[in-house]
Amino acid sequence: MQGARRGAGQGVLARLGLLLALALPAVAAAAPPEEFHVPVEYYKLSNGLRVVLSQDHTAPTVCVGVYYRIGFRIEPKDRTGFAHLFEHMMFQGSKNLGKMEFIKLIQTNGGILNGSTRFDFTNYFEVVPSNKLETILWAEADRMSGLAVTDDNLKNQQGVVGNEVKVNVLNRPYGGFPWIDLPMAANTNWYNAHNFYGDLTDIEAAKLDEVKQFFDTYYAPNNAVLVIVGDFENADAKKMLEKYFAGIKSANVPPEPDLSEPRQEKEKIVVKKDTLAPRPAIAVGYQMPERNTPEYYAMGLLEQMLIEGDDSLLRQELVQKRGLTDSIEGGINMLGNMFNYKGPMLLAADVTYDPTTKPETVIEAMDTVIEPLRTKPVDQKSLDRARVKLRSSLYDTMGEFGGFGLMDLLASFALFDDNPARVNDLVNQFNKVTPELVEKTAHEYLRSTNRTVIELQPVPKDAATPAKNQ
Repeated sequence: MQGARRGAGQGVLARLGLLLALALPAVAAAAPPEEFHVPVEYYKLSNGLRVVLSQDHTAPTVCVGVYYRIGFRIEPKDRTGFAHLFEHMMFQGSKNLGKMEFIKLIQTNGGILNGSTRFDFTNYFEVVPSNKLETILWAEADRMSGLAVTDDNLKNQQGVVGNEVKVNVLNRPYGGFPWIDLPMAANTNWYNAHNFYGDLTDIEAAKLDEVKQFFDTYYAPNNAVLVIVGDFENADAKKMLEKYFAGIKSANVPPEPDLSEPRQEKEKIVVKKDTLAPRPAIAVGYQMPERNTPEYYAMGLLEQMLIEGDDSLLRQELVQKRGLTDSIEGGINMLGNMFNYKGPMLLAADVTYDPTTKPETVIEAMDTVIEPLRTKPVDQKSLDRARVKLRSSLYDTMGEFGGFGLMDLLASFALFDDNPARVNDLVNQFNKVTPELVEKTAHEYLRSTNRTVIELQPVPKDAATPAKNQ
């Protein structure tokens, strides 16, 4: 997987072409925020495939992304790890491309590509010279319409995914901390709280007919969005999309599961023993407001105030003033950003600290800067600075990785909101946030009874015990 904050896994990545790696679209230009505008054309093919087109002729490249509405938390019960397994299966060949030939196709055309599994989707993207757009659309359609789901490919990728779990979680210091541990501890709904990276027993038990059914159900055009960003003409792209994708049959996609979580009324504390970690660590997670509400945008600004940058309140208190740690990790959505998810989410922060420090000391230091935000309106200067930081981060995101950042936002807003043009209203929504709304949001969502704490304790191997709630 690509882009996870704490080593959530390695996707299939191939990089070639310095020009492509450096080419950024004009979305990061220094125009005043109120004048910033992303061109967006949005429509659907007859089979339900959502299409988003966004032209940018700054560099002779295009970024193509295909997002499927199947991710970690919405995979079927007793099929943990299937979403992740399929991220790998999608590179094992299709009707007209043999095993790994999709990657070779991108490489030989000077491109880069990757795939990743996130909470609410699995995605695949390529950045290539713009004159290769049709080639990429043909290849994506080829595997959407006829993936090579064979017994050999399944067995091979079961081994690959199993080894990935062992390397990234089971056999490394802080494995799964906090990006797996925190959601599992904080949530009560199985879909939000299961081991979404995959139980090895579930992955190893996967049968070929089950895998085929999974592909036929979730990797269908009416469960996907395709986004093109970069140097192309809309009319040309539409003809290609009609040619290669319109004939792919839609599927009977089951209703999305209920992902709701009850209001958290009591602080949760979980102790995790780690036989490989050299230092203790703490992670805290606060349940987020519902996505797209006024409080959601206020929490985005609170993230900037508390966590992001050298001037963040938690860094100033824990690092600069008290010297309890040397860094603060965290934010909204540990597997992405505050825009590319749908469903319950946490605002999280985690630190490592010296064994001589008590975990209660770290929590008390955090509360020192959090509690004032809950009891009085933030001053206008701090709010304005948070807006500048967020706007800068947003524009950086849009311009990253050859257009991937913008493509990711457009895909998420199309898949979750049926409205990719939301990208042009984000700055306006954050500008609406008042000091009073920040206080109201912090009072409700940054209360101790709305948080989950994981205390990671280094221990000798023979002393380790399973994590437990307190």
